Amino acid sequence: MTRKETLSAAQAGRSAELTGAEESGSRARKEEVAEAADEVELLSGSPQSVDGISEASLRPRSLDGFVGQTELKSHLEVMLGAACQRQEPVDHLLLAGPPGLGKTTMAHIVANELKVECQVTSGPALERTGDLAAMLTKLSEGAVLFIDEIHRLPRPVEEVLYPAMEDFRIDIVLGKGPAARSISLELAPFTLVGATTRTGLITGPLRDRFGLVARFDLYNHEDLTQIVKRTAGILGVPVTANGATEIARRARGTPRIANRLLRQVRDFAEMHREGYINAQVAADGLAFFSVDDLGLDRPSRAVLEALCAKFRGGPVGRSTLAIAVSEPVETLEDVYEPFLIQQGLLIRTPRGRVATKASWVHLGLEPPADVSNQHPELFR
Repeated sequence: MTRKETLSAAQAGRSAELTGAEESGSRARKEEVAEAADEVELLSGSPQSVDGISEASLRPRSLDGFVGQTELKSHLEVMLGAACQRQEPVDHLLLAGPPGLGKTTMAHIVANELKVECQVTSGPALERTGDLAAMLTKLSEGAVLFIDEIHRLPRPVEEVLYPAMEDFRIDIVLGKGPAARSISLELAPFTLVGATTRTGLITGPLRDRFGLVARFDLYNHEDLTQIVKRTAGILGVPVTANGATEIARRARGTPRIANRLLRQVRDFAEMHREGYINAQVAADGLAFFSVDDLGLDRPSRAVLEALCAKFRGGPVGRSTLAIAVSEPVETLEDVYEPFLIQQGLLIRTPRGRVATKASWVHLGLEPPADVSNQHPELFR
């Protein structure tokens, strides 16, 4: 054997040894990863990713899995079933209601029930007519176009929607001045699903073009309890029926808040308790995160405390109250006041905001006698 052949044989031997070592190390690493994955699966009771626990989507994908809004679901079952039988797109839908009640989820459910694609955008994102035209021309037949915050559409963009919703066409103007000309583009039949938190800001011509205008109501405690149990099952959180009820009772009738509170209580239970959630653990966890028995968080209670302690129950102007709690007027009106009014804790009057007797009782304060005499109808 020549010297060159000897060197080649030696290099091949070393390469084989290295390859064998790498394969052995790779097998060892795979076995370690598999053992770690098995350990995680045994501890959690469900398969998890070895790179980190990946939580499944909490949104239901069918009408049967959607909890609450019984009347709306019955209407959609009829409309979607009839559209499927005729093999036509369902009529345009406008979903209205406070944030966090499931409008976006329902839009995706409509697409899933029809077995079509769902294109998602929002009113503020469609700044120009060309943005909307680009989305409409790319829609396949029967597809769902979901526009969130549709009340924030610019007026020129909204006007492009009119012929698109009625005749499935859009008119585009090319050029400027005397040389300008208009062309009409045919669109594939589609379904527009709009969502809004401010129904009053939607213009009449746009609202009248929707086949169904549905309003989402706040959820009752029973429906929220089911939602909490479902979310706990997806997240692998052990929770008792009383624990789920305690969380649902403070969720302000909103599934989004219920899911958020469940995550917070889960973290509290894992760090300060045994990991499972019962009624007492839920109450302790919610108190830890400053959520009281009515579901009021610290900013909401700050509004009541300022109104009662600083202004003796009012009346006080909205700007003054907003400055007192260091919040913008819009945040005060749109975020905090609606729930306080729904709970009978606050009244809007022509003279300003007034605290009811329930506010004083909830804060553990005694209404001053002169305030009771000033507003006797509020303290009966």
